[in-house]
Amino acid sequence: MAAATVSDALRQEVFEANLAIPAAGLATLTWGNVSGVDRDAGVFVIKPSGVPYDRLTAADLVTVRLADGAVLDGALRPSTDTETHRCLYLAFPSIGGVTHTHSTHAVAFAQARRDIPVLGTTHADTFNGPVPCTPDLAPEHCAADYEYNTGRVIVDMLEGDDERAAQVPAALVARHGPFTWGSGARASFEHAVICEAVAEMALHTMALAPASPPPQHLLDRHYTRKHGAGAYYGNPAAATSG
Repeated sequence: MAAATVSDALRQEVFEANLAIPAAGLATLTWGNVSGVDRDAGVFVIKPSGVPYDRLTAADLVTVRLADGAVLDGALRPSTDTETHRCLYLAFPSIGGVTHTHSTHAVAFAQARRDIPVLGTTHADTFNGPVPCTPDLAPEHCAADYEYNTGRVIVDMLEGDDERAAQVPAALVARHGPFTWGSGARASFEHAVICEAVAEMALHTMALAPASPPPQHLLDRHYTRKHGAGAYYGNPAAATSG
């Protein structure tokens, strides 16, 4: 399959989302990657492994077949996290982009094996519940197909529920870090920014006082004013991402 099967628009969106990771302060060295999927073509595009962001070009991105993970074009090897992205795409049909980072505060929760709790409305604006952390991977998960199994522990934790994944478009892999997703590559990156922000806020809040859950009616109001049939936040004509 030729590179032409991937639209220039998708390639550019994925490229720009990858460059946005270090610009947002979510990356150390080359840690992090974004992908975007074209479900009609049965492919996704992802950052190559270990390429510094300041040297990355749109032409460097690698196209991978969704069905079996075969590399279809690109002179470089795809991200080592490619199979995790592929697992998430196969499990959750609604998602169009995936982002993985090692952002400091979200990783702190992942290393502590703790969910990021809902402590206020900033969290509830995007995530309709805690950002969950997976159990530790078992020895058999690491012995073979490690990266695909990293995705499987997320899928199993969410019970393969596409609606649940849409309501909280992020998860922490225990001892590892956050994966986020969205309607496209840009949206998945934005959810990574928000995940890191609410993790930092939660850590500061928990340092000040024992955490207590806010009233559910307040959280519901903040989530539903941005999501669902009754949403009224923002101006759709000016929106740039999902």
